[in-house]
Amino acid sequence: MVNEVVLNDDVKFGADNPFVLLAGPCVIESEDHVLRMAEELKKITTKLDIPYVFKSSYDKANRSSIESYRGPGLEKGLKILQRVKDEFNLPVLSDVHSVKEAKVAGEVLNVIQVPAFLSRQTDLVTAVGKTGRVVNVKKGQFLAPWDIEQVIEKIESTGNKKILLTERGASFGYNNLVVDMRSLPRMRETGYPVVFDATHSVQLPGGAGDSSTGEREYVPYLTRAAVGAGIDSLFMEVHDRPDTALCDGPNMVRLEDLEDLLKQAQEINNIVRRG
Repeated sequence: MVNEVVLNDDVKFGADNPFVLLAGPCVIESEDHVLRMAEELKKITTKLDIPYVFKSSYDKANRSSIESYRGPGLEKGLKILQRVKDEFNLPVLSDVHSVKEAKVAGEVLNVIQVPAFLSRQTDLVTAVGKTGRVVNVKKGQFLAPWDIEQVIEKIESTGNKKILLTERGASFGYNNLVVDMRSLPRMRETGYPVVFDATHSVQLPGGAGDSSTGEREYVPYLTRAAVGAGIDSLFMEVHDRPDTALCDGPNMVRLEDLEDLLKQAQEINNIVRRG
């Protein structure tokens, strides 16, 4: 059995707990938009009784182009995420990209995410571990499932064992990703809860030349397959108008489609848990 990672009384990962949803827009586009999305996502997850953590990035530091929108930045972004916590009583997740950021972000974030491209950066990974917060590691597109054990050891060296492991696809030639579903049970063998990133897994990195594109239409298929393989959490970037989103629009789930997809995931999860 996978060890339990407890965020609060309502959100518990692994063990015999129901899957947790990590979801929200890719990047903070505005304070108003984030608050509207948090409100709508909380309505859906409350209705379906799904434990939920709001996700949005205050800085997308790994954009393809220097011209790409990155977000409001650390200070302003954390203030917006604090409003989400205060007004909707939701835990929040965002990425950190430097050692300096980790301590500041850890004062607000409930879950600190290590981006896939930075998952081997020892100083960053240990700095995040030292915050004592739940750490969600995105497995790098360049890492094999068993390579994640080295990342785990780095975080554990800080005394922090509140670790989540996220599969987000592996590089498959140029501008393409593929998901090996064997990686999900393989990473769960570490004893830590596993998250499936259903939206970045259909991203086509750099596929538009100066930006990434994606294949949103395949999100439901990969979601159903991953839940069937046995996971502890689903990660999805969700937007009310993804076609005009400032980041990752082509692979984000439309808000209007989320409820039906989550219902399917719940049904499959119930079958897996009975088995």
